[in-house]
Amino acid sequence: MADVEKLALTYYTDPWCPWSWAAEPSLRRLQAEFGDTLAIGFVIGGLGGAAPDPREWLEAGAQSGMPVDPRAVMASPPAATQPAGLAVKAVAEQADPGPYLRRLREAIFVERRTPDRGDALLELARDTTPELDLGRLRIAFGSHGPLEALGSDLERARGRSLPTLEVGATAVDGRAGYDAWRAAVIAGGTEPVEDGRLDVEGMLRRFGPATTAEVAAVCDLPGPRAPAELWRRALEWRVRPEAVLGGQLWHLA
Repeated sequence: MADVEKLALTYYTDPWCPWSWAAEPSLRRLQAEFGDTLAIGFVIGGLGGAAPDPREWLEAGAQSGMPVDPRAVMASPPAATQPAGLAVKAVAEQADPGPYLRRLREAIFVERRTPDRGDALLELARDTTPELDLGRLRIAFGSHGPLEALGSDLERARGRSLPTLEVGATAVDGRAGYDAWRAAVIAGGTEPVEDGRLDVEGMLRRFGPATTAEVAAVCDLPGPRAPAELWRRALEWRVRPEAVLGGQLWHLA
């Protein structure tokens, strides 16, 4: 059987963008519902030299239900946010950067870590699944390729809000909500996969650690149903909660 051509999406984002963290439920639901029909390319937009704003983190968390912990950036802001974006482009030389970008977001927004140096960025690469070649990545951190790729991304993203999902000539604001994302993808010429809906454990198996808001979005468990299902499974030792400020990060037991 011939390979089906995938629909190319461009996602303008940044590891330090709180609204991109807030949009993770929509991104994961899109990946679950449309499966391998999508090819997502990540363009790093940067924060324009601005320091992370804890008030914006809290607003993004309040609107999305995603937990955030701004205490680290309040106490000691990162020396720069650009190294994290540079690391994403270095990872892209050997693998899909999506899992590493996700690991960066978890470290930044709920683990009170400040990945603004090579050693911290390499440590997070060690935690990423699938495993990355750390020796190759260490060399890439000091090479011109990722720097040029990041510069190209920053130029492409100039004038765009973060996050933005681009499907062909259609750009959708990342804060618009999942229905707008879904409509743009369908208009782009693809359809949901038949088995796109995942149960709680299937979702954690596919994506790794997830917040309650992400489980609610991907597993179609609105209102109190997501926390009820998660805690029921926790009582059965099928999943385990990791307490973070403002909620939980859920793992397979």
